[in-house]
Amino acid sequence: MQQNTTPLAERMRPHSLETFIGQKHLVGANGILRKIISSQILPSMIFWGPPGVGKTTLANIIANQINTPFYALNAIQSGIKDIRDILQKAKGGIFKPVLFIDEIHRFNKGQQDALLNAVEKGHITLIGATTENPSFEVNSALLSRCQVYTLQNLTEEDLLQLVHWVIQEDKELQQKEIHLEEYEALFQLSNGDARKILNLLELIVNQANNNDVKITNELVKEIAQQTTLNYDKSGDMHYDIISAFIKSIRGGDPNASLYWLARMIEAGEDAKFIARRLLIAASEDIGLANPTALVMANNCFQAVNVIGFPEARIILSQTTIYLATSPKSNSAYQAINQAQELVKHTGNLSVPLHLRGAYTQLNQNLGYGKDYLYPHNFPNHFVPQEYFPEEIAQTKLYQPAHNGREQEIKQRLSTNWNDKYDY
Repeated sequence: MQQNTTPLAERMRPHSLETFIGQKHLVGANGILRKIISSQILPSMIFWGPPGVGKTTLANIIANQINTPFYALNAIQSGIKDIRDILQKAKGGIFKPVLFIDEIHRFNKGQQDALLNAVEKGHITLIGATTENPSFEVNSALLSRCQVYTLQNLTEEDLLQLVHWVIQEDKELQQKEIHLEEYEALFQLSNGDARKILNLLELIVNQANNNDVKITNELVKEIAQQTTLNYDKSGDMHYDIISAFIKSIRGGDPNASLYWLARMIEAGEDAKFIARRLLIAASEDIGLANPTALVMANNCFQAVNVIGFPEARIILSQTTIYLATSPKSNSAYQAINQAQELVKHTGNLSVPLHLRGAYTQLNQNLGYGKDYLYPHNFPNHFVPQEYFPEEIAQTKLYQPAHNGREQEIKQRLSTNWNDKYDY
């Protein structure tokens, strides 16, 4: 029998929620996407998540289960003309069509602006899929008109369920006896990516010399070694290598940091992707220990947007070395985490009257702004007064780290607030 040339991951792509595996927070019994599909009333939305977790599959399921025209574009292969052609078709129809754009982060500002008007006027319902943070890559005006749904890497339980289902249901695989004796290496190499684990499974089965295939960790690693570069370019480079890069910077090792940077550059990684991670590291891992790090990283991000490769590698190298060798502090990161947790637990506490703005006569009559002490009227531009809601007074969220700059901050806080916050 002639072998099917369609890849396993594609021919086993689910066409309904009943066979879709993973993302239970979105498509489970009470998942928002399940409810949306059942209602047949779709908002414009963006699916954000790593490769191989079901973004395109969910869009296809929506296409199969709603009674409206469905168009699909890939941002790498499409331009404004393709968008306009679809929008022209949309204007003449009875039903509002759905336009799915895979890798929407690849569209430039002009292409995204072409979508904005159609979404605003209700000519189309937009579904975008992206592996990049939409806050950075999608125009704010377009993003504000879309619901963002975050998809997560598949769990080991999800992956095991997927592999067993595919072995049982795929007609090509049914022609062989497949025994999944070990699966840890499959999980490790797939990194929560359904497409990757199915590609690897198909590769192993196709290379078997007989119809009795015993899948072991040793066999998986042996075959996977031959395709490492392909895997790096599609998924690992985005997630495993960038993780090693950031952790090397956080750990203060400029040499290892440069090695992982070179790995990304040689694999063709987007310079803006790397620069964005440097921006995050400058604030999350260095922060107040050296505020200039954020300025440096921001300048790097702006520069690589203007210059690009190959010269951008020098700017990325300079910034990487600077961040790796800088003193470290995650105090700002920890402080905002604690502040958000406090808000979640305490809810909408009232703003104290003396902190409210007395913008109208009515507000003044109600005591807004009364008894507020203007710090610039006092020595050293400081006067102790309560800035918290009464219920959480004396809560300390910021804890200065043990570095020279923040110890200076701690000394100033201790002088000003020692009786209140015990710095």
